[in-house]
Amino acid sequence: MAPPGNRRPGYSRRAHNNIFFAYVAAGVGALVGGALLFGSMSSTGNFASLRNMASDVTQPAAKLSAQGRSAAGGAWGVAAGYFTSGPENARLKKEVALGRVQAVELATVKQENERLKAMLGLTSDTPKPITFGWLVASTSASARRYATISVGSLQGVKSGMPVRTHQGLIGRVLEVGLHSARVLMITDPESVVPVRRASDSIPAFATGKGDGTVQLRLLTLGLNPLKVGDAFVTSGSGGLYWPGTPIAVVSSLTRDGAIARVLGDPAVSEMVAVLPAWAPGDDPTLPPPADPVKAKADADAAAKAAAKAAKQKAAE
Repeated sequence: MAPPGNRRPGYSRRAHNNIFFAYVAAGVGALVGGALLFGSMSSTGNFASLRNMASDVTQPAAKLSAQGRSAAGGAWGVAAGYFTSGPENARLKKEVALGRVQAVELATVKQENERLKAMLGLTSDTPKPITFGWLVASTSASARRYATISVGSLQGVKSGMPVRTHQGLIGRVLEVGLHSARVLMITDPESVVPVRRASDSIPAFATGKGDGTVQLRLLTLGLNPLKVGDAFVTSGSGGLYWPGTPIAVVSSLTRDGAIARVLGDPAVSEMVAVLPAWAPGDDPTLPPPADPVKAKADADAAAKAAAKAAKQKAAE
């Protein structure tokens, strides 16, 4: 017969003390864990220094892992290239010949554009990146969307700087360590980015949904003019994000806007560029910076007004 699972310790004082201290340690651990959890939920900045310290410690290993993934992908591409080198080589020769012609045409257009800008007294607003780094980690199983990059304050990174890939905007720097930084991604529910449609500059706000997509809410009420496939870029309103940065493409329509798929996907991005924060206050023709909290409240109010108008129209 098997012995019972909950045997008494008997009259041994040492066994009693061990059980007592085990219960005390478990209780203290539960209280400390609950306090840390409550403090983290009440204010995300309470443990910023600890998170930055942990990111700095794990940054070399994370960077090495990201470089390993990149090298493995490159090796696989080289191996696959041996089986498709013949047809691919012929196709690339045709593309190179066509590209040379287009390069000459592009150079001519660029020179003409620079000449016209000089006549009008305009300057280029293309930002020079502060630094480049590796995207070493990003959240995927949580409603909050953060990423970690392999550059920090020693490389000139500061809180609030935009972060992008060659595909589009990823987010902005939230916390900065010595050798790493934490990025609030545009898909996070707390992120609000002023955007416009690339084709005709229809203004909207892009709010993260926490599932890898963003909610586009139009500033103008009425008939929804958006279509699936419309591209949106940053408008520059309120500063921070440079105008014209690609951000998302419409995937489905809603009553007051659309759901859009972001272009800067961390799953397929390895290198990122940290840009200086854009300050529209230097241009007197632009409006003053907007409060992101107020902007989100205005967008919510506009959505409620649109829904109310639609209900009244349906009732009539």
